[in-house]
Amino acid sequence: MEEATQMGSLIEELEARESAARSRVEALEAEIAELTARLEGEREAWSRLRITRETVAEVITELGGPGGMVPVTVGSGPQGVVDPGVRVVGAIMVPHWREGLSVEVLPDVYRDIVEVVTDAGKPMQAKQVVPRIGLPAVAAKIEGTRGKLKRLVERGWLTEAEPGQFTAAHPGRDMDSANLQNDKGPSL
Repeated sequence: MEEATQMGSLIEELEARESAARSRVEALEAEIAELTARLEGEREAWSRLRITRETVAEVITELGGPGGMVPVTVGSGPQGVVDPGVRVVGAIMVPHWREGLSVEVLPDVYRDIVEVVTDAGKPMQAKQVVPRIGLPAVAAKIEGTRGKLKRLVERGWLTEAEPGQFTAAHPGRDMDSANLQNDKGPSL
């Protein structure tokens, strides 16, 4: 009889522990759902801000024209004048390709992308470019790089003959000066 009572209390104890574990799991699942919703909201806000910043940089470049100067308000400080050919901290500016323009005018990550695609000598996909520019091959990095590749196509630095297949638009032309600058003779 005593053994049956102990067995009954053991079962009750296991049921109580199971119930507590289930409650903890449900609480964590609810917390994950809340964090996931917050993460998506923050990603959306980040994306809108990035697009706005890039659009403003494009408008500044277009208003200034080649060699022109455009007044720009930065933060709450006084107005300054920005030469569209100069890199501006806080704004990524990818100019339209034109004869005589070198990859040196591109922001670092865009320059790296153009150099990787040009060096490949064959069409490349975003997922092939990502590891070659030093990023982990995860979906977010691949999509971000795909957006940069598309921007480089829009600006005339790359071409996309087939969807998702990117090649250099001006192989040899825009890379010569960059490659000459990077070539410091034979390495040991």
